[in-house]
Amino acid sequence: MFKGLLITQKDKKQSAQVVDINEDQLPEGDVLVDVHYSTLNYKDGLAITGKAPVVRSFPMVPGIDLVGQVNHCDSTAFNQGDWVLLNGFGVGEVHWGGLAEKAKLKSDWLIPLPKGIDPNQAMTIGTAGYTAMLSVLALEKQGVTPDSGEILVTGANGGVGSFAIRLLHSLGYRVVASTGRMEQTDYLMSLGANEIIDRATLSEPGKPLQKERWAGVIDCVGSHTLANACASTKYGGVVTSCGLAQGMDFPASVAPFILRGVRLIGIDSVMRPKADRIEAWQRLSELLTAQDYDVISTEIGLDDVVETAYKLLDGKVRGRVLVKVKNQ
Repeated sequence: MFKGLLITQKDKKQSAQVVDINEDQLPEGDVLVDVHYSTLNYKDGLAITGKAPVVRSFPMVPGIDLVGQVNHCDSTAFNQGDWVLLNGFGVGEVHWGGLAEKAKLKSDWLIPLPKGIDPNQAMTIGTAGYTAMLSVLALEKQGVTPDSGEILVTGANGGVGSFAIRLLHSLGYRVVASTGRMEQTDYLMSLGANEIIDRATLSEPGKPLQKERWAGVIDCVGSHTLANACASTKYGGVVTSCGLAQGMDFPASVAPFILRGVRLIGIDSVMRPKADRIEAWQRLSELLTAQDYDVISTEIGLDDVVETAYKLLDGKVRGRVLVKVKNQ
């Protein structure tokens, strides 16, 4: 028996609570992992609260991230005791995830824990930091350099936004952070933001083309915010899209793309090829310092996850939420 957060559904009503789980209840997989840490992402919050149809089958252990040690592997991919991590691949949605003390997974979904990052730090990064790194890499590969101009980060107080600011700052970019919580200005400045703007300046319907300002954008919000970001991006600039906190819609025109050559790049972290994952995690291990993790993260236990999930969706959580799963 082991502890885990289990989401169940009865008469179309969903509930989530920490329960004892038998190992034989775990889904199929060739690797059994003793989970040490997981995280609480926006998608996890939606799954746990039932505010969006994230969970595809019940019962379900949520948690799209995990790090732990291999207990048993049926293939030659890993040895017992190896530290591994996972982000995405439908875990926590269609396959039991990381918010339990044990997980059974496919070895193809796992990568070795990078050198220079400990398990606690890996889940402080989690999907949020990994997605932020993929976004920064996309800007770099499209030729956006610190000399190109300002970089806009939307949803700046969230996990992706927080890490994006920190990573961009460490690389020498000038960062403008957009947030709906202006009282968090000191926090965002401590991450490396050079300027803070109210999200209201971007979140309402705007003109198809606006004054050129951004050399690049990392957008975590979608909807009108993404449309306005594209409309105010400089000629030849690059906008990356990785989130939908404001909405899934994209009420924009083609004007920025055909008149200014703006490039819009989608950032998928769920099904990313293993080579891209390894590259992103290697860069994270090189760019982040011990101090970065302390500033960005808050640690909770399994018993605190459900309450914190509601706070996360209410916009009352900043940065990253690290979940300590294994107490031993």
